[in-house]
Order: sequence, then C-alpha cells, then structure tokens
Amino acid sequence: MLILERNPAGIKREELRMKIKLENKLKRNIKLDYISTFITNLNMQSSVWVLYLAYCGMSLAQIGIIEGIYHATSIICEIPSGAAADLLGRKRSMLLSRICIAVSCMIMLFSKSFGLFALSFIIQAIGNNFNSGSEEALVYDSMKCLGQEERYMSVYGKINVIIEVAQGIATVAGGVLAEYSWAWCYGACLVIAALAFFPVLFMEEAPCAGAERETLTVGEMVARHFRTSFAILRSDIRILKVIVYYEVVFAVETLLFFYSQQYYSELGYNKIQISLILFIVGGVSCLGALLSDKFFGRVGQKLAWIGAGGIAVTLLCYGFENMVVSVTAFAVSGFFNSVLYPIQSDLLNSLIPSEQRATLISVNSMFFSIAMIILFPLAGVMADRWGLTTIFVGIGFASLVFVWCWGRITPQEKNS
Repeated sequence: MLILERNPAGIKREELRMKIKLENKLKRNIKLDYISTFITNLNMQSSVWVLYLAYCGMSLAQIGIIEGIYHATSIICEIPSGAAADLLGRKRSMLLSRICIAVSCMIMLFSKSFGLFALSFIIQAIGNNFNSGSEEALVYDSMKCLGQEERYMSVYGKINVIIEVAQGIATVAGGVLAEYSWAWCYGACLVIAALAFFPVLFMEEAPCAGAERETLTVGEMVARHFRTSFAILRSDIRILKVIVYYEVVFAVETLLFFYSQQYYSELGYNKIQISLILFIVGGVSCLGALLSDKFFGRVGQKLAWIGAGGIAVTLLCYGFENMVVSVTAFAVSGFFNSVLYPIQSDLLNSLIPSEQRATLISVNSMFFSIAMIILFPLAGVMADRWGLTTIFVGIGFASLVFVWCWGRITPQEKNS
C-alpha cells in the first residue's frame, strides 16, 4: 500500500479525486446560494418595520433618524467590510453577516427604546455590509474556478427571480403575522435569520478568490478606495451628475415606500391590507424591471426624465387621500423606479473603464446613503408637524423642480 501511494500514477489519481471533489463542492455553492438567497429575503420586517417602531412609541422624526443612522453606518462600514471580506474570505464574511442580522432581530424583538432600536439598525447595517458583494463574489469566483463564467448572467437572473419571490411571500406573511402579534412577526424573523446561517456554513471558499487577494491591510485598502473614487469623479464630471441625479430619485422613492406604511395606517388600514398593497407594488415593480429595455428602446434618453418626473407626480397624488388613487400612484412609482435602475447602471458602466466598475458601485451606494441620511430624518421631523400627506405633496413638488433643473445638466447618453 505504501508503494502504491508513492507511485506517481497513484498520486495523480489522488489529485484527480481531490479536484473532482472540489469541483462538486463549487457546483454545490450555486445551489446553496439559491437556498440562502431565498431564506435571507424572507425578511418579513421590511414591510412592517415603520409600523412596528410607531407601535413602540417612536415618532416619525425618531423613525427617520433611526433610518439615517442605518445609512450612516453603511457609509462608514461599507469599505472596511469589503476589505475584510477580501482578507477573511467570502464565506466568513457571509457568516458574520448572518450572525449580525440575527442579533439585530433579537434586539428588535426584546427592546422598546430609541437607543436599542438604533443599535439594532447599526448591527443590521454592518451585517448587510458584510454580505454586500461577498455573496455575489463567492458565486462568481466559484464559476470562474469551474470555467463557467459565461453562465454567470443566467445564474444571476435566477437569483433575482428568487429574491422577488421570497420578498413577495415575506411581504404578505409579515403583514399577517404582525396583525396577529408583533412577537410572532419578529420571532419568525429571528428564526429565519438563524436558518440563513446554515446554507452558507456548507459552502466552499473558492480557491480562485484566494489567489487574487492582495496583501494589503484594511486601512490601506480603504485609503486606496477613496483615492480611486475621487480620481474617478474628477476624471469625468458626467459621472458625478449621473450619480447625484439618479440616487436622489431613488432615495425619494425609498422614502415613499417606507413612510407609506404609516400613511395607510393613518388612513385606517390594518397591517394585512398594508402588506397586500406593498405586494401589489412589488409585482408592478417587477414588471418595470422586465420592460425597462423595451421602454428605453422606444423612448430613448427621455425615459430618464419621464421616469423621475413620473415618480414626482405620484407623490402629488397622495394629496387626494384616496385609497384607489394613492395605491395606483404608489404602484406607478415603483414601476418607474424599477425602469430607471438598469438605465442608470448601463449609463454609468459606459462612462468608466471596466477595472473601476467595482469602485463605482461602492461610490454609487455611498451617494444613495447620503441622500437617505438627509431626506429620511428631515421628512420625519416635518411629517410630525404637518402630516405625511403634506410632506408627500411637498416632496413631489420639490422633486419636479429637481428633475427639471438637474436633469437638464445630467448626461443621459452613453459613450460611443
């Protein structure tokens, strides 16, 4: 037996066996990520968290500040968490993400104070930062090691479908459980967060990723990232204009989505009815994402103004305080928001070299967080004083002015 083990042919057979075993594990990563994505996006609190904080005695101003704290944490931790993922590995980063989300849910379930809610949102932001990019990178690296990079877009498309299905289920389930008991709702969120840990636990770190990691400290990677970011923005002012224009529009739509929970609650609708409204909006948003290419092919660059202007007009419709009108406006707003996402992505990617694409995604995310830090708390403070209807209408008028002024100086055409 010892002679066989020392035989070169025997060694090659062992190497081949290990290679096949690794390939099977890497293939399994994709299926495990499908499962992980589905479980992770059964995030029931996303459709009711504003109502829950209001139920716990938080004012709209406090809710806005808590959301602002979430985005401030995202800005601070986004780059270090990405660097940590490169240094620690994608799998460990994803496991840390699941632990953070579970801890955040536990704090939400057992706390009733502003400080603890803020702490929960901080931990949740850190958890999302740890997962941001790591999951996508692990799947891509696995496929790269298998020589199947050309199939990545197909896999990514399936992941997006899984996300939409899971979020649709979560929206309805969250409303039903919350109507029955907040403890049941957040208890289920905690169980789901714990279950999301297990698919990642059985994943295999892709060796291709390890070979490409640079021997830099987190501090060095953060410093280099910001230097590169500023260099990108200075190199072409069009990039900055595009980022600001679209991220402000997306922030306004996000504000409408979250504060609409409280808006419909004030109109007398229960949590099940509100979750069904959000479910309808989600379905129409999916339709917008699917039809984005076709609309852009017919309308062209004008779609950027039509979509952003359409979102602004839908906020004005909330002034009627009518169920049918507001829900229709809400759905139209979600539709235009989904239409604009791929347009912005395609436009930005055409303005920069491929090697700077990952950095640009990070810069884009930071600008969205900055817009949310400003808009969300400000809207909450004013809503406590004048009511959500007045604020929605006011933001609608302000958005129309912004789209008209900034949109005129924002490039909508790609580089040739």
